[in-house]
Amino acid sequence: MGDASGAAVHEQQEWVSLMEVTADQVVQELGWDEDADSAISEALEEAIGEELLDEETDEMVDVVLLWWRSDDGDLVDGLVDATRNLGESGRIWLLTPAAGTDGTVEPGVIAESAQVAGLVQTKSTRFGEWQGACLVPRGMKR
Repeated sequence: MGDASGAAVHEQQEWVSLMEVTADQVVQELGWDEDADSAISEALEEAIGEELLDEETDEMVDVVLLWWRSDDGDLVDGLVDATRNLGESGRIWLLTPAAGTDGTVEPGVIAESAQVAGLVQTKSTRFGEWQGACLVPRGMKR
């Protein structure tokens, strides 16, 4: 049983590494709901040593963790809202349910919505049952 727990910790550390989140960064979480993977949020909190900020904050942030499902509304609006507190060199990690599961958002919808919102996708990776897309403001290299 220790192996399973160790594997989960390693996976969570890998998620933080893939997201390139470090202890000196401020992270905001939007769109969390019961179906979100709290292990991802907890891993980020452990990495930064602070709780994730919610939608009520007015602080500038380095990273926005945005949970989104196909029935959450207009993704462009969600992405524009997510950029509100995003710092100059910040990025959004858009997490959507993995392909073939309820709430999946098609990659083409993500790409088009990001473009309309002034963002570009720089990475795509799987986080457990969630698909992650790293989005940055257009013109920023990351």
